[in-house]
Amino acid sequence: MGNKDKTLVSGYSTTASHEEKRGNKRKIGMKIGVIGAGKVGTSIGYMMKKKGFNVVAVSDKFESQLDNARRYIGSELLYTHENMETVYASDIIAITTQDRAIAEVADEISEKSEQLDGKLFFHTSGAHPSSIISSLESKGALLGSFHPLQTFPDIDSAIRVIPETYIFIDGNEESIPILTDIGKAIGFDVVKIDGKDKVLYHLSAVYVCNLLCALLYAGQEIMNNAHVELRPFFPIIKATLDNIEAKGPLMSLTGPIIRGDAETVMSHLNAIDNLELHKRVYKALSSVALEMVKKREVLDSETIDRLQEILNGT
Repeated sequence: MGNKDKTLVSGYSTTASHEEKRGNKRKIGMKIGVIGAGKVGTSIGYMMKKKGFNVVAVSDKFESQLDNARRYIGSELLYTHENMETVYASDIIAITTQDRAIAEVADEISEKSEQLDGKLFFHTSGAHPSSIISSLESKGALLGSFHPLQTFPDIDSAIRVIPETYIFIDGNEESIPILTDIGKAIGFDVVKIDGKDKVLYHLSAVYVCNLLCALLYAGQEIMNNAHVELRPFFPIIKATLDNIEAKGPLMSLTGPIIRGDAETVMSHLNAIDNLELHKRVYKALSSVALEMVKKREVLDSETIDRLQEILNGT
């Protein structure tokens, strides 16, 4: 990275201790820009501004997005359709576009820049490592990724849940302390992750969040066939999540699979015989439950074989 005394971002030096960096984070006046004024960009920009960071610019190609960001972050910033204006105005730039646009945005900035020494760029994708914006590194920029492990259906709910959210970061050795300070100042619990693990990390989040919604939707469709509404199921859903938080998924499993109740499993499959998709989902998840049962060692091999035979049936 060149001379060991080189200033990386305003107020941060390679020779400063981590504690010094933490103590200075409010004083250094880092100028922060946001590229992409969607739910994530606007909510993070809002929280940074609220916590005393010097947010100076927001760019987006849609005027409606900029108008919305202005309502949350404040009117005194630079709002622009030109990403380069945000880059020129800022020391730290958050690329909060949709995942498919991140590399393209980074490449465009790199092509239009002679040098980016001392600037830190981070994106907020869960699936991609910081290296997806590596084109910026050739111009002297520091790289990072900064992914909130949270679902953001809208800006207001995002702002509300941030204090209870973990943020996963990766990046250059020099960028990690800065991203850590930013995350902690906003209110996140910060976790460092290796960039090569980002895809599996994001896949895990999809399983426990997005696909959980799909699972509950499938359950609701089955409820509709029984003329039952979803609302009465909320207490059992919440109790299950509480148990998982307290004991983990393995020790929270209940139901016919862990009881070895082959007759009930068979009756379930017969009841959804005309719902082929839901039948496949039931078999797949019950097979996972059966693997959990094997780890728990609560059923004899004969019962496990019987359950496996039913789940493997057509």
